[in-house]
Amino acid sequence: MEKASELVFIPSAGMGHLVSAVEMARLLVARHDRLFITVFIMKLPFDSKGTESYIASLEASPVSPRVNFITLPKVPTIDKHMSPNSFRNQFIESHKTHVKNAVAELTESESDSRPRLAGFIIDMFCTTMIDVADEFGVPTYMFFTSPAAFLGLLFSLQRIRDVYNKDVSDFKDSDAELALPTFVNSVPAKVLPSVLLDKDGARAILGYAKRFRETKGILVNTFMELESHALDSLSDGETPPLYPVGPILNLKSDDSQSGSEQAQQKSDVLEWLDDQPPSSVVFLCFGSMGSFGEDQVREIAWGLERSGLRFLWSLRQSPPKETVASPSDYSDPKAVLPEGFLDRAVGIGKVIGWAPQVAILAHPAIGGFVSHCGWNSTLESLWFGVPVATWPMYAEQQLNAFELVRELGLAVEINMEYRRDFYGESPKVVKAEEIERGIREVMVQDSDLRKRVKETSEKSKKALMDGGSSHSSLGHFLDQIFL
Repeated sequence: MEKASELVFIPSAGMGHLVSAVEMARLLVARHDRLFITVFIMKLPFDSKGTESYIASLEASPVSPRVNFITLPKVPTIDKHMSPNSFRNQFIESHKTHVKNAVAELTESESDSRPRLAGFIIDMFCTTMIDVADEFGVPTYMFFTSPAAFLGLLFSLQRIRDVYNKDVSDFKDSDAELALPTFVNSVPAKVLPSVLLDKDGARAILGYAKRFRETKGILVNTFMELESHALDSLSDGETPPLYPVGPILNLKSDDSQSGSEQAQQKSDVLEWLDDQPPSSVVFLCFGSMGSFGEDQVREIAWGLERSGLRFLWSLRQSPPKETVASPSDYSDPKAVLPEGFLDRAVGIGKVIGWAPQVAILAHPAIGGFVSHCGWNSTLESLWFGVPVATWPMYAEQQLNAFELVRELGLAVEINMEYRRDFYGESPKVVKAEEIERGIREVMVQDSDLRKRVKETSEKSKKALMDGGSSHSSLGHFLDQIFL
């Protein structure tokens, strides 16, 4: 009988990375009955209640008998006021010894009945763990939870820096446009991720990208039918083999991340949506770290009111200034909304805190999604056939918005250049007129955009079916593990 193999997953801390890694693990073990996976969990000192609930649900009810979760010991307190890149690097580096010890415990008990350690699967911020895999003499693979176009951008900018000694942070506030292989159109410097426009940030991220090339292969949460140009351009013989295996989604995430109070909130929201006509409601939600200052909140309210459209708005309160923490629900949203707004919205609009995003996007009443363009949210909206109006905030979301609007024609733009810093501050306020225009545009029924999104929805589902592009790609990856 073929000897069982074990993979060690090391995702970055944070909900988006962890959920994607868990779903990837679930998919892999479902495809091969001799595969075992151990997922190492790093806990941030300021994890949100949602993340804590999700981790607790994993520990209480594992996704599979062959998927094991190990929560790594807490690391010494790290100054939450340091720069984001220093914080991330120090946080992950400080887990290295814990990872080494945990893997040693796994391999010490190896026997004929024990699976062989076949490799590490890391995410993009955990490249330092390649050193640990090397110590154990096993290959490292990467699971890239962002689009292939962004992966290509990182490779291109890393090469420009190393070969031509060009500092990408020089593009800050520049009107330059970049010709990059993974994009059909020139990419404006203004949509580059904020981290790349900061000298220290660019050094850190492109340092990670350089080490991507040391991996034996890269699993990407995308599918060929969505990003064919980017994926084809990365098949250049210089990049590790790519395995587009997406869309990897947790379509039950609302249940695993919610307690009894949130279950009641979910029920209330879905009951309200049940009373709305099909495709009539625009949903506004900005991710697990999405929140705005009071000036911006009022502009959103005015934009919604001016549009006259039905809406469901997930409004979250920003953490205290100069503090790294997750947003929370308002005890009373009236305090930040225009006077009388909630009264005037009765019957056509609903303001909520935490949102059961998957259940909402799946509801037939939803006709459009104002989104921060996080890649998980983007793939969810495409899966359910809901057009997006882009409002990126942080990470690579400006680039994702550009790809959706200009490259793929699968979204409309509210504002593509909006961005906020590590502490949630933004110097820009998007005006009600821009918001109203974007909302009206995304909610147009029978538009070419809506037809393209529906077609992409069907393609995303076929990609995962037996014989589909992502199903086949995952099979090729498993062939490598069981060589």
